Amino acid sequence: MHYDVIVIGAGSMGMAAGYFLSQSGKKTLLLDAFNPPHDKGSHHGETRIIRYAYGEGVEYVPLALRARDLWQELAQQTGKEIFLQTGVINVGDKNIPFIKNVIKSAEKFDLPLEVMTATEVNEKWEGMQLPDNYLGCFEPTSGVLRVESCIEAYRELAINAGATIRTNSRVIKVDPQTDKVTIYTEDGAIFTADSVIISAGAWAGEILKQLDLKLPLNPIRKTFAWYDVDEKYYNQNDFPAFTFELAESIYYGFPSIDGAGLKVGRHDGGDNINPDEDKLAFGDVVGDVENLNGFLDEFMPREHELKFGKTCMYTMTPDEDFIIDVHPKHNNIAIAAGFSGHGFKFASAVGEVLSDLITKGFTDLDITPFSIKRFSNVGKI
Repeated sequence: MHYDVIVIGAGSMGMAAGYFLSQSGKKTLLLDAFNPPHDKGSHHGETRIIRYAYGEGVEYVPLALRARDLWQELAQQTGKEIFLQTGVINVGDKNIPFIKNVIKSAEKFDLPLEVMTATEVNEKWEGMQLPDNYLGCFEPTSGVLRVESCIEAYRELAINAGATIRTNSRVIKVDPQTDKVTIYTEDGAIFTADSVIISAGAWAGEILKQLDLKLPLNPIRKTFAWYDVDEKYYNQNDFPAFTFELAESIYYGFPSIDGAGLKVGRHDGGDNINPDEDKLAFGDVVGDVENLNGFLDEFMPREHELKFGKTCMYTMTPDEDFIIDVHPKHNNIAIAAGFSGHGFKFASAVGEVLSDLITKGFTDLDITPFSIKRFSNVGKI
């Protein structure tokens, strides 16, 4: 029952880390409270956008580009359809920081980006209607990741490389000692490891408290929905994935993939939740439907009819940047948390980074923007 590395949380980041660890020859155990891929955390919902000219900050671009290369490798290794090159359009007023960062990222890293006026966008995609003061920054090489396929692919490769995956096995205690870490699970099992990775999503904060590490991690309820639309305008071959940075709200969405309908979600806002309690269903909170309908009425006004919606979770940090680091007092414990609703696209690269932190003690990618040290209350329980 002793392993070189135990990964707590085998969702997007954890499953990728498990693959890279086992591929490097480490005897690896992945523990998950559910059976990934599943709908209990932050990775379900079929699709996620991947974009490289990053409006959230230029510092994310190297991580995004490494993730892109690793997703391509994963598709080649498994034969699974991981990525759809729909292109991604980032939309907003030309003066907002998000749009400026998109353009700056493209210039700095020589990324293909077409900066379009509102008129040009409206002419190219008849399903959109932008006001005159907006720009559309179109990335033709970006697109959509198929979430479940990504996690299933890393799971298969991890098992083939020798990893053990124990599902429906919730971790209730983590006890670091001088030369090992002991892990206790809800079903009574006890494991030990030389090193541990904690990538438990909305549950990471509670686990880290046991390690005298209080981080500002805030799980919130989020919603998204699919709409019946005219496939002539919104199909995956003719319409891009999109992000809209508005004055007081942020929306994102996907073309109709395989005829499933236009998918739309609101990125900002959301209600604080306990991840162990059932979330209110889509439509049970005022704004669930109204916000999405209002967005479509304004910016994609062609006929649309709600099919169904779902809920998920974000785990937010105050600055909405990630936490990827080692524990301040235990350098054999690596942490990945607080992905704030924009982390999945990076999962392949984050998994590699976590594996490097454990196996080599460093990573070639610059993760200083994601350091625990930026929080002033670290360690104050």
